[in-house]
Amino acid sequence: MTSKTSLWLALALGATLGGMTPTHAATTGAQATSDDPYLWLEATHAPRAMDWVKAQNTITEKAFASSPEFTHTYDQVLQVLDSDARIPYVERMGDFLYNFWKDKTHPRGVWRRTTLAEYRKAEPKWDVLLDVDALNKAEGKRWVFKGAQCLKPAYTRCLISLSPDGGDAVQVREFDTATRAFVKGGFELPVAKTQVGWIDQNHLYVGTDFGPGSMTKSSYPRIAKEWTRGTPLSSAVTIYEGKPTDLAVGAYHDRTPGFERDFITVAKDFFHTENFLRKGNQQVKLDIPSDASFDAHRQWLLVQTRSPWTVGGTTWPSGALLVTKFDDFMAGKRHFTALFEPDAHTALSSYAWTRHHLILDVLNDVKSRLDVLTPQDTGAWPSKALPGAPSFSTVSVVDTDPDHSDEYWLSVTGFLTPSSLERGVLGKHQAETIKHEPAFFDAAKFDVSQHFVTSKDGTRVPYFEIAPKDIKLDGSNRTLLYGYGGFEVSLLPFYSGSIGRAWLERGGVYVIANIRGGGEYGPRWHQAALKANRPKAYQDFAAVAEDLVKRGVTSAKHLGAEGGSNGGLLMGNMLTEYPQLFGAIACEVPLLDMKRYTHLSAGASWIAEYGNPDDPKQWAFIKTFSPYQNVKLGENYPPVLFYTTTSDDRVGPAQARKMAAKMEGMGYKKVWFYENTEGGHGAGADNKQSAHMHAMVYDFLWNELK
Repeated sequence: MTSKTSLWLALALGATLGGMTPTHAATTGAQATSDDPYLWLEATHAPRAMDWVKAQNTITEKAFASSPEFTHTYDQVLQVLDSDARIPYVERMGDFLYNFWKDKTHPRGVWRRTTLAEYRKAEPKWDVLLDVDALNKAEGKRWVFKGAQCLKPAYTRCLISLSPDGGDAVQVREFDTATRAFVKGGFELPVAKTQVGWIDQNHLYVGTDFGPGSMTKSSYPRIAKEWTRGTPLSSAVTIYEGKPTDLAVGAYHDRTPGFERDFITVAKDFFHTENFLRKGNQQVKLDIPSDASFDAHRQWLLVQTRSPWTVGGTTWPSGALLVTKFDDFMAGKRHFTALFEPDAHTALSSYAWTRHHLILDVLNDVKSRLDVLTPQDTGAWPSKALPGAPSFSTVSVVDTDPDHSDEYWLSVTGFLTPSSLERGVLGKHQAETIKHEPAFFDAAKFDVSQHFVTSKDGTRVPYFEIAPKDIKLDGSNRTLLYGYGGFEVSLLPFYSGSIGRAWLERGGVYVIANIRGGGEYGPRWHQAALKANRPKAYQDFAAVAEDLVKRGVTSAKHLGAEGGSNGGLLMGNMLTEYPQLFGAIACEVPLLDMKRYTHLSAGASWIAEYGNPDDPKQWAFIKTFSPYQNVKLGENYPPVLFYTTTSDDRVGPAQARKMAAKMEGMGYKKVWFYENTEGGHGAGADNKQSAHMHAMVYDFLWNELK
């Protein structure tokens, strides 16, 4: 789920729950209601709820984070996260390469920059612009850096986003890179889920919490305004006002010289957006499907379809990338040229502009391929493949310089191939490796393979397996199966020193399931598991689990599952619908109560994915995949660890809290819960918190799958 205040229900109910069976967790003391006796846990910071959290944390820490084995796992993971040999990934802005870096000395991180010549060195000299740890010490805060937007072409004025706890709500402050200080009297916005961007040095587009009624039901900005320097925020001029039921409203300015344009975006839901070209006080709606995405770049208009689109006498398939001249399109012409059309095995993952070319990132059965296209005024654009990468790898464009050059930066990574960062200039020289991550584990001991399994309805589903070369297919291998399956997010090959050290080197097998709901095969793969079809994603995951057993890789008692966010909902359904397939489950920052998810945090923004539970007809199918409603007494559920964070203002901690409390109230003994106070919808606000979470999960799974 993408980022972007939270709606919390303070429901402390006041007596003890009659008939609760005490387990390893503290009893809740809630008064039963006809529908949900655990609503009081939705009050995120209420003393009663936090007391319950603290008691749970103490028990879980004692069980899985107090042994010498945990300390070893934690140290191994933290060494990876804090390693000075990691690649400092950069973003070009003008003459400098910018990077944000966290390590042992700077747990909250430093925002810094250097030159290309310096970056090529083994140990570059960095110019530190903002030390977040020093800022926190000076202000007595615990800020978490959430990014910077700098005004081109000079890039001296930047809008810095800082979260007080790692959540999506941020404070925005104007920063001067020349003086390395925040601008006194400059642009500043209080903590909120804010959308902000430069128009010029004296004007911003801003959407934020302007007061009651200014945010959507999804907790994002409903109103876009233009704000002038030196004036109070209250005087900002409204340029568009959406509906409370919209997901979010925003505006942005394209500063490309000679092609300056202003756009307003009105997200109706997660997959449908209305787009407007702003001309003075006029707003001209772009005549493209609301479920398509668009990109106006110089003279070109790109449209990426998510459903078949008939335009100009041609019907284009979903997942196609089309191009036309922007001015021609706005004048009413509708002739498009296809730059990419998918087939049964391929999908467009992403694309990136350079000054004179367009780079396409294409997935072929979940493996990467890069193609370089050269724009032509008429007809097809010539295409040429960029050099390939190792088998079962992911090659992606991480940065370009579309205003000035054909420079491109590539990330190359694979399950057993430490990541590298390459730089090239199209038409001048091929990519060369600039940085290379060290090997954090001995990859020579392992093999990577891709397998396909037939799901319940006959669909062919791929999965990747990383296993010891000498694996015995006797069903005894502790195996961890990871999945997500939602929001058109693709799970691609990647290198993880943490997984290598904490799981593979112990002798474990690691598996990634490319189930429906994701984007591995484009929009069709995602749409196959929307709303009433959501259970197909779970059937796919179950089919992979069964195939691992059938092939002798593992057995149910040795097979664990892990997933977070939408993947946490996947885990909840594995727990309640397929408990016989797993020996343990790690369920992280999850959705679980699908009856109330739209009333918690940013939940209303995901109705297009899951459906609206407040509509009885839709609840009829949603309830079939709502773990909180489907957990039952007397079942043989595998051990489960629920992990969440107090500061998660996207999904929120309430769902994991309630699920753990409900299962414990039913008498289930092996139900564990842990809640970090910081980190937002992620693993932690710093490397130590992230290492603690990862180590706890891996040790829990390893112990339970023995």
